[in-house]
Amino acid sequence: MFTPLTAEIDADYASLARQAASLLEDERDLTANAAQFSAFIYQSLADLNWAGFYWVKPAKKAGGEELLVGPFQGKVACARIAFGKGVCGTAAAERRAILVPDVHAFAGHIACDAASNSEIVIPVIKDGQLYGVLDIDSPTLNRFRPEDLQGLEALLALFVAATDFA
Repeated sequence: MFTPLTAEIDADYASLARQAASLLEDERDLTANAAQFSAFIYQSLADLNWAGFYWVKPAKKAGGEELLVGPFQGKVACARIAFGKGVCGTAAAERRAILVPDVHAFAGHIACDAASNSEIVIPVIKDGQLYGVLDIDSPTLNRFRPEDLQGLEALLALFVAATDFA
């Protein structure tokens, strides 16, 4: 089962992967796994102020699709984000992970929490279909490094494999 860690900037992603696999074992429900995974990331990595999911949903107004906030840890967030807008919408539209050292330098950044200064967003893709994004914010500039992106992509892959999306 899950053993709480002392959150550190230099995360041991191999250890986190073992814990995430244990946490997600024997549960396939999307809501349960997303809630647990968000809490796990939030408490296991240092210097975060938001960690959670946005899910692809039909757009409320203009047709097409947009992102709708899902399970998360942190302050109240933007409820809906258009594809192509902000870091989350851009990652979803381009289906690629984005590491942003300074969100204020990111064209079109959406300030859901004015305290956020750096961000990492990874698309949630299973069997070629985009289901949403994992969004992680920090109040510290340059908080995330390429090693964090690689480690978080590996953790997200465990979540995707352990979860039913339909």
